[in-house]
Amino acid sequence: MRLAVHYWNFSTPGGAPRIASALRDTAQAADEGGVSALTLMDHWFQMEAQGRAEEPMLEGYTGLGFVAGITQRLRLGLLVTGVTYRHPGLLAKTVTTLDVLSEGRAFLGIGAAWYEREHLALGVPYPPLKERFERLEETLQICRQMWSDDDGPYEGAHYRLAETLCSPRPLQSPYPPILIGGGGEKKTLRLVAQYGDACNLFELGPDEVARKIDVLHGHCADLGRDPAEIDVTMTAALAADYDPDAFLERMRAYAALGVAQVSVSVPPQDPAAFVGGLVERVLPELSRF
Repeated sequence: MRLAVHYWNFSTPGGAPRIASALRDTAQAADEGGVSALTLMDHWFQMEAQGRAEEPMLEGYTGLGFVAGITQRLRLGLLVTGVTYRHPGLLAKTVTTLDVLSEGRAFLGIGAAWYEREHLALGVPYPPLKERFERLEETLQICRQMWSDDDGPYEGAHYRLAETLCSPRPLQSPYPPILIGGGGEKKTLRLVAQYGDACNLFELGPDEVARKIDVLHGHCADLGRDPAEIDVTMTAALAADYDPDAFLERMRAYAALGVAQVSVSVPPQDPAAFVGGLVERVLPELSRF
């Protein structure tokens, strides 16, 4: 099982002048320690379930560009891009830019978006859930077309592109992996089966995660897709004072189900040291699962 780290909280001790160095030190500790991926959030306000909306939050793709320039091995993406936040053609160009400048380490993490307050606050349209899923499917189609040899038009219900020209192309072939976040069984996991290279589930307990994987495999069967082509990843909770042995025992059960990567959120208090602890205390055994 691979280990990824999720940098979600920019309330760094010392305030804004320390954000860059904290992110730099954390990314480099992860890169040098063998962590597989580093992700940022795609929000403009901090999530209210985790703190106050007024807490610091940086734009995700700018942050990933910074990380790309100071690392060599980490895979980089957002967990996950909200489909409403960027026009699909521009999103494809943004991820392409990240892939080229990271020398082939980008992935597109994407979902249907949900944080209504930040949409309304900053004047971004927030359509109903059904429409957001329609836009998500069209965005997946557009990105794949932008990353193909087809530079022609795209005509959808919500997006119309006269040309899908993307130059340079991403370095990865056929394109940067597409990770679709969420475990919705009727829509999200169907989109994973049809368009995704990876899914990201929450740690819901082994029985529930096993059921979600079964649902995904069912969609794959309906679409004629080999489920082995899809990387199953998971986000897991881990307290700052975690017990490494207990965490590893939890992850062993998920690895047995086919979960290939676990993503752990890092705390804002000395995140680099937290990652260093993961590399020393967790990663060697985790990588054996």
